Amino acid sequence: MWLTNSSIGRKVIMSVTGIALILFLTFHGCMNLVALFSEEGYNMVCEMLGANWYAVAATVGLAVLVALHFIYAIILTLQNRKARGNNRYAVTSKPEKVEWASQNMLVLGIIVVLGLLLHLYNFWYNMMFAELVNDGVPFVEGVSSASDGYGMMVATFSCPVFTVLYLVWFAALWFHMTHGFWSAFQTLGWNGKIWFNRWRVIGTVYVTVLMLIFVVVALKFALCGGCCGSVCY
Repeated sequence: MWLTNSSIGRKVIMSVTGIALILFLTFHGCMNLVALFSEEGYNMVCEMLGANWYAVAATVGLAVLVALHFIYAIILTLQNRKARGNNRYAVTSKPEKVEWASQNMLVLGIIVVLGLLLHLYNFWYNMMFAELVNDGVPFVEGVSSASDGYGMMVATFSCPVFTVLYLVWFAALWFHMTHGFWSAFQTLGWNGKIWFNRWRVIGTVYVTVLMLIFVVVALKFALCGGCCGSVCY
């Protein structure tokens, strides 16, 4: 099958899964915006997206998307290294007009995955998993219930170490996605001479706004959201 056996097909899978993940992050960012204005509203959203069949199914689907995106990124990287052969060991100057993010996508991807694992521990494990196996009792002291997403954010970002790690993760996501955004459209053939630069600008603006939402939410809870009180756990 050309999608899995050819270089172009693998890039198409990377592009489609990448766009899907950006759309998910957009939904997640809009959801987090609610937390800036209403504790009750945010917890209502968390309860609606709790441990029910569609939330679990969405989690499995998201895991598949991440796995496909990361696995094919490794395959393409190894394929490119093999194609270059011994030339990859040659000392060369930095190519002109090549983005830093483009040259370090695998490293950025690894940071993104590590950040995702941290996020899954802090929120999915302590919320959805707790709701599934612990009768709705969260694994974090001071949080009232597994659907208390607001309290979970207070508990998490009251720890400076977690706040710094999340900010590093957001920075890596920004670099990764600003390159991946226009690259995905280029792979799918939706660029052309005029639209290539337009997609780059649109992608940069879109991803910057999206990441700023996450940064603002994290800083809000880190600096003034400690109503529940917490220590690093």
